[in-house]
Amino acid sequence: MSKQLVIVLHGLIFLLFLPFLLKAQDTATAGLPAQWTLQQCFDYAMKNNIQLNSLRLSRLSAEQDLLLSRAAKLPNLNGTATQNINGGKSVGAGGGTGTYEITPSGTYGVNSNVTLYQGGYLNYDIKQKSLQTQVAGLNVATQMNDITVLITQAYLNILLAGENIVYVKDVVATSEAQVKQGQQQYDVGTIALIGLVQLQAQLSNDRYLLTTAQNQYRQNKLVLKQLLQLPSSYDFEIVSPDTLMSSTHLYALQEVQDSALANRPEVKSSELGVAVSSFNLAKAKTGYLPTLTAGGGLGSSYNGGSGNSSYFKQLDNNFYQQIGLTLSLPIFTRRVVKTNVEKAKLEVDQSKLTLKDTRTNLSQTIEQAYINVLNAQAQYDAAVEQLKYSQEGYRIATEQLKVGAANIVVFLQQKNLYIQALQSYIQAKYNAALNIRIYDFYRGTPVKL
Repeated sequence: MSKQLVIVLHGLIFLLFLPFLLKAQDTATAGLPAQWTLQQCFDYAMKNNIQLNSLRLSRLSAEQDLLLSRAAKLPNLNGTATQNINGGKSVGAGGGTGTYEITPSGTYGVNSNVTLYQGGYLNYDIKQKSLQTQVAGLNVATQMNDITVLITQAYLNILLAGENIVYVKDVVATSEAQVKQGQQQYDVGTIALIGLVQLQAQLSNDRYLLTTAQNQYRQNKLVLKQLLQLPSSYDFEIVSPDTLMSSTHLYALQEVQDSALANRPEVKSSELGVAVSSFNLAKAKTGYLPTLTAGGGLGSSYNGGSGNSSYFKQLDNNFYQQIGLTLSLPIFTRRVVKTNVEKAKLEVDQSKLTLKDTRTNLSQTIEQAYINVLNAQAQYDAAVEQLKYSQEGYRIATEQLKVGAANIVVFLQQKNLYIQALQSYIQAKYNAALNIRIYDFYRGTPVKL
């Protein structure tokens, strides 16, 4: 088969399946909005995030373990039925071989047992499984908090890049007008060729900045798409708020730390972890205690050999009932119980260290967030002032350039200072907005724009 024919066949196959591929894409993106608010991002992620759903399944599994633990206090019930067919020749009274006979037989029964006492093991196990179910739920809440912070950061980064594009486009448009004016001035001999070349180089640099800003915008959108786990073929935009208001009140560090230590799910999970390990120690100690179980059974049997009574008569005659108690007392366990107890004690100590580490890390994280807010606010105030003066300097240099009273090198220096100040201002504004929201989030304030 020729290479051209293979290419044609592949093209026909692609065209044949194209409608199905497009339909599959439409199905995957059906119902998704064209524009997303921050709250919509939160709601979608909380419902569809794979890590979250995996933790939810773990919580459901923990609930099943709890139900199983509770059911261990109930008696069980087992039924058995055995049916046999035996074949063989009988032996006569004189030692001769008799006729071949087939003899049916069977046994039937039910039995049950229940644990009456096991040193409190079953009760400890129920309480432990209940706490583990709560821990699984707190793990879900912790993951939700982590996703909330990541989505907020990604969303604000998109807004930052989008606003940067708007400003850089304005700078490019101004540069294009300046190059056009410079060309006219060069044509009439008002400026030298080097001046025109410098203006053209500045325009190329501004266009490069615009391309970089657009690439960053696309990259930030991809980060948010990955966090939301949206289909790769789906394109979307985010809703820009009218104003990016930030809280003007900065809560005291100690107040936020106390609130977080009392309410954050990771802290509660670690606290419950200590209780879980304590119950594990209590369960291990029950190995020193006796176990008392009660059991009973009903059963009957029959044998269909010659000379035996009827089937139902045999079942009635062979019917038996049994009930009893069993006491099991550990005397020598080859250190099994002692080892379990000692390891459980180590587990308690480890869980206490984990709790201390969780509290310490959270306190330090909040302190760092507090410092970030102070730094971001200071940077924002400085950026506002820097932008104010650089913008004025750029305006004056532009007016001087129009009338031919400005040196082009000085003008370009003022313009670059303005661009740097503008980008610093945008970065500082969104950095301040992000850090104050993260800091307030540790206190329990929902994230809003």
